[in-house]
Amino acid sequence: MHKKTRYFSTWIQPSLLALLAAAALATLSSGSAMAQAWPARPISLIVPFPAGGTTDVLARAVGVELSKSLGQPVLIESKPGAGATLGADFVAKAKPDGYTLLMGAVHHTIATSVYKKLPYDFQKDLLPITTVALVPNVLVVNAAMPAKNVGELLALAKASPGKFTFGSAGNGTAHHLIGAQFEAMGGVQLLHVPYKGSGPLVTDLLGGQITMSFDTITPVLPHIRAGKLRALAITTNKRSPALPDVPTLDEAGLKGFNLGTWFGVMAPVGTPKEIVVRLNTELLKIIRSPEFKKRMDDIGAEPIGNTPEQMGQQIKEDTERFAKLVKDAKVTIDGN
Repeated sequence: MHKKTRYFSTWIQPSLLALLAAAALATLSSGSAMAQAWPARPISLIVPFPAGGTTDVLARAVGVELSKSLGQPVLIESKPGAGATLGADFVAKAKPDGYTLLMGAVHHTIATSVYKKLPYDFQKDLLPITTVALVPNVLVVNAAMPAKNVGELLALAKASPGKFTFGSAGNGTAHHLIGAQFEAMGGVQLLHVPYKGSGPLVTDLLGGQITMSFDTITPVLPHIRAGKLRALAITTNKRSPALPDVPTLDEAGLKGFNLGTWFGVMAPVGTPKEIVVRLNTELLKIIRSPEFKKRMDDIGAEPIGNTPEQMGQQIKEDTERFAKLVKDAKVTIDGN
């Protein structure tokens, strides 16, 4: 009996090993085949803000071209709320199969420091693919506002602390932090009014419900050109080609002011490398095309296009930079 048992054991062990090896090989082959067959159905590109804002505009511009190059529809889905963190959380928890992507933004690197607790880790749970564009923010006021420049606006605000309001695309967004920085550097006290995105913000700004905003240039540019809003300054350290006569905040007296907004495509961590490489390759072709550049020029955006590693480094650096700005501006939010 003992010999038979030994014989049976020595026979079954290599068989099990062979079966396990075959199963592992089949799994690897299946995963590779899945990546090679991707995409076999529509892709969802999640926008963490309402329709009408810069994130939405860029997502639709990218989505149209990506649909053509991949041969599958790219569906733009809006999941706004909590300073863009709800949309990011949705994608972070999605299946990493290349069918759910995020149009991420600099806002997410700020939220990491602003919110005391988030249900995801922006650097660990989301995978960079490429930065699509950099869009400068612009200080704009309703055309009925008496201030014609930054100096006049600061004088009015200092004379009436807490009277003037600035809208943002949500707590913890770049718009919010830029406004807080403006208060600190300008020595004024404003009332912050958070929205779920640029769309509703611009509507209230046009209607006079809020005094000013530090929105990205894209959603306000048509209204500036139509004379319904007045641009007082650009928040980055160089003027925008879309508004060449508008000075920077640095030029207007707030020396060293330099904050802008970037947007980029991301995927859940665990997405197959083949899919990430394919997405990056297709997106770079789109971003570097003359047609896309012209479209970006029309909305005041600067096309970027970089590697996942370069975007990841940018996220790391911005997260650290904004952590200091958030601390200095004393911007905190209790929960998501």
